[in-house]
Amino acid sequence: MSERVGRFLSPDAERRFREAYSKGMRLLPEPAGVHDVGTAFGEVRVYRFGSAPGVPLVLLHGTNGTTVSWEPNIEPLAQRRTVFSVDLLGEAGASVQTAPIRNADDQAAWLDQTLEGLGLARAHLVGVSMGGWTACNLAVWRPQRVASATLLDPINTLARMPLGLILRTVPTLIPGLSRWATPRFLRYIDGQGTDPLAEPVGRVIDAAMRGYRKATPQPALFKDDSLRSLPMPVLAVVAGRSVIHDPATAQERARRLIPHVQAELWPEATHAISGQCADRVNERVLQFTAEVDSHQ
Repeated sequence: MSERVGRFLSPDAERRFREAYSKGMRLLPEPAGVHDVGTAFGEVRVYRFGSAPGVPLVLLHGTNGTTVSWEPNIEPLAQRRTVFSVDLLGEAGASVQTAPIRNADDQAAWLDQTLEGLGLARAHLVGVSMGGWTACNLAVWRPQRVASATLLDPINTLARMPLGLILRTVPTLIPGLSRWATPRFLRYIDGQGTDPLAEPVGRVIDAAMRGYRKATPQPALFKDDSLRSLPMPVLAVVAGRSVIHDPATAQERARRLIPHVQAELWPEATHAISGQCADRVNERVLQFTAEVDSHQ
């Protein structure tokens, strides 16, 4: 349990991150609105795209990805839905943590307060990796707020993180090693054999990992009863080449425990699924949420 808040390690580290973040954000469509929503845990930055009627989509990015990571997804999604993209509180980004986030209830509380501040009684949540865990966590603690949850290869949600993944993060936390260890770790997670620093989102994640220290709790694997309790429709998409869990185990556990689930395993996808398979992800999200709305 943490009594601290996230922080940049130095002014230079913050400058480096802000530069990467600003360059990445310039590649996105112009937001229809920029909202800084006050919560008990800090101010949450949310970007709004599009103005379609109906229940909106709320995008929750993976660790350190920020809204920049949704660049391949926002414009296609916003053509048919109003899209809100949240910079997760407690990470480097445009959100500013001011109070400790101690546990899963606090994680749900800040997101619930954010949606309340935006005037969203209900929303379709779409989360990748840590964002998938965050979406599932809100669905467990505040189910009335969630019209549906799309979980894109969510971390520590459907299956446990392997020890090898945890050990690979250690060198990225050591200042003298992080310069070479972080790109190597990102290549391992991405799984596509490309240079992560060649892409804007990779540069954002690299700057965040090397220059920002989070103080949020590690995401705990959801218990069976928590997954069984989910009352809303859930789309669980597991990447077949993921390194963050055993893909077959994740799909099987989703099918076995979540009552109203469509659990899919995409064999060729890596953990970078939202960008790697952007066209397919976008169409699947729109199809799934349209199905949910048609049965409301």
